[in-house]
Amino acid sequence: MSSFRPFLSLVPDSSPAADESAWPQPWSEPAADSWSQPWAAAPAGGDESWRLSALCGETDPEAFFPEKGGSTRDAKRVCTGCEVRAECLEFALTNDERFGIWGGLSERERRRLRLQRRDAITA
Repeated sequence: MSSFRPFLSLVPDSSPAADESAWPQPWSEPAADSWSQPWAAAPAGGDESWRLSALCGETDPEAFFPEKGGSTRDAKRVCTGCEVRAECLEFALTNDERFGIWGGLSERERRRLRLQRRDAITA
Protein backbone atom coordinates (compact mmCIF):
# COMPACT_ATOMS: atom_id res chain seq x y z
CA MET A 1 0.00 0.00 0.00
CA SER A 2 1.47 3.32 -1.03
CA SER A 3 0.54 6.24 1.16
CA PHE A 4 0.90 9.86 0.14
CA ARG A 5 3.29 11.90 2.29
CA PRO A 6 4.44 15.45 1.59
CA PHE A 7 8.12 15.96 0.88
CA LEU A 8 10.06 18.41 3.03
CA SER A 9 13.07 19.98 1.41
CA LEU A 10 14.76 23.29 1.97
CA VAL A 11 16.92 23.09 -1.12
CA PRO A 12 16.18 21.99 -4.68
CA ASP A 13 17.15 18.48 -5.72
CA SER A 14 20.82 18.04 -6.43
CA SER A 15 20.48 16.60 -9.91
CA PRO A 16 23.17 17.80 -12.33
CA ALA A 17 20.53 19.51 -14.48
CA ALA A 18 19.36 21.68 -11.60
CA ASP A 19 21.38 24.86 -11.72
CA GLU A 20 21.00 27.70 -9.26
CA SER A 21 19.58 30.14 -11.83
CA ALA A 22 16.55 27.88 -12.31
CA TRP A 23 15.64 27.87 -8.62
CA PRO A 24 12.43 29.69 -7.72
CA GLN A 25 13.02 32.77 -5.63
CA PRO A 26 11.36 32.97 -2.18
CA TRP A 27 9.42 36.07 -3.22
CA SER A 28 7.99 34.44 -6.36
CA GLU A 29 4.43 33.20 -6.58
CA PRO A 30 4.07 29.64 -5.27
CA ALA A 31 3.92 26.92 -7.88
CA ALA A 32 0.80 24.78 -8.15
CA ASP A 33 2.69 22.02 -6.37
CA SER A 34 4.38 24.28 -3.79
CA TRP A 35 3.50 21.80 -1.02
CA SER A 36 6.32 19.67 -2.36
CA GLN A 37 8.72 22.62 -2.50
CA PRO A 38 8.25 24.60 0.72
CA TRP A 39 11.40 26.60 0.01
CA ALA A 40 9.76 27.93 -3.16
CA ALA A 41 6.51 29.11 -1.61
CA ALA A 42 5.81 32.81 -1.24
CA PRO A 43 6.02 34.11 2.33
CA ALA A 44 2.79 33.61 4.23
CA GLY A 45 2.65 36.87 6.10
CA GLY A 46 6.27 37.13 7.06
CA ASP A 47 9.93 36.53 6.46
CA GLU A 48 10.74 32.86 5.97
CA SER A 49 14.50 33.20 5.60
CA TRP A 50 14.75 31.13 8.79
CA ARG A 51 14.24 28.06 6.60
CA LEU A 52 17.79 28.40 5.29
CA SER A 53 19.13 27.81 8.81
CA ALA A 54 16.84 24.88 9.63
CA LEU A 55 18.67 21.67 10.52
CA CYS A 56 15.94 19.55 8.94
CA GLY A 57 17.22 20.63 5.53
CA GLU A 58 20.36 18.62 6.23
CA THR A 59 18.56 15.45 7.29
CA ASP A 60 16.30 12.79 5.84
CA PRO A 61 12.79 14.24 5.31
CA GLU A 62 11.27 10.82 5.98
CA ALA A 63 11.95 11.33 9.68
CA PHE A 64 9.74 14.44 9.75
CA PHE A 65 6.76 12.74 8.12
CA PRO A 66 6.57 9.31 9.80
CA GLU A 67 3.95 6.73 8.91
CA LYS A 68 0.91 6.69 11.17
CA GLY A 69 2.05 5.24 14.48
CA GLY A 70 5.72 5.64 13.49
CA SER A 71 8.37 7.13 15.73
CA THR A 72 8.90 10.88 15.86
CA ARG A 73 12.00 10.55 18.05
CA ASP A 74 14.62 11.17 15.33
CA ALA A 75 12.89 14.28 14.00
CA LYS A 76 12.39 15.72 17.47
CA ARG A 77 16.04 15.08 18.28
CA VAL A 78 17.05 17.15 15.24
CA CYS A 79 14.65 19.92 16.28
CA THR A 80 16.16 20.03 19.77
CA GLY A 81 19.42 21.44 18.41
CA CYS A 82 17.90 23.70 15.76
CA GLU A 83 18.36 27.45 16.19
CA VAL A 84 15.17 28.29 14.27
CA ARG A 85 12.86 25.91 16.12
CA ALA A 86 10.60 28.70 17.41
CA GLU A 87 10.19 30.24 13.95
CA CYS A 88 9.40 26.83 12.49
CA LEU A 89 6.76 26.14 15.13
CA GLU A 90 5.13 29.54 14.64
CA PHE A 91 5.07 28.96 10.88
CA ALA A 92 3.30 25.62 11.40
CA LEU A 93 0.78 27.12 13.82
CA THR A 94 0.09 30.14 11.61
CA ASN A 95 -0.33 28.02 8.48
CA ASP A 96 -2.25 25.21 10.19
CA GLU A 97 0.22 22.52 9.12
CA ARG A 98 -1.55 19.20 9.62
CA PHE A 99 1.26 16.78 8.89
CA GLY A 100 4.77 16.18 10.08
CA ILE A 101 7.03 17.44 12.82
CA TRP A 102 7.41 21.23 12.89
CA GLY A 103 9.32 23.07 15.59
CA GLY A 104 9.78 19.83 17.50
CA LEU A 105 6.05 19.15 17.87
CA SER A 106 3.77 16.61 16.22
CA GLU A 107 0.40 17.60 14.77
CA ARG A 108 -1.34 16.41 17.95
CA GLU A 109 1.03 18.47 20.14
CA ARG A 110 0.54 21.55 17.94
CA ARG A 111 -3.24 21.15 18.15
CA ARG A 112 -2.98 21.00 21.95
CA LEU A 113 -0.79 24.13 21.99
CA ARG A 114 -3.21 25.95 19.69
CA LEU A 115 -6.08 25.12 22.07
CA GLN A 116 -4.06 26.25 25.11
CA ARG A 117 -3.30 29.57 23.40
CA ARG A 118 -6.94 30.05 22.44
CA ASP A 119 -8.07 29.30 25.99
CA ALA A 120 -5.50 31.75 27.39
CA ILE A 121 -6.78 34.49 25.10
CA THR A 122 -10.45 33.90 25.96
CA ALA A 123 -9.81 33.60 29.70
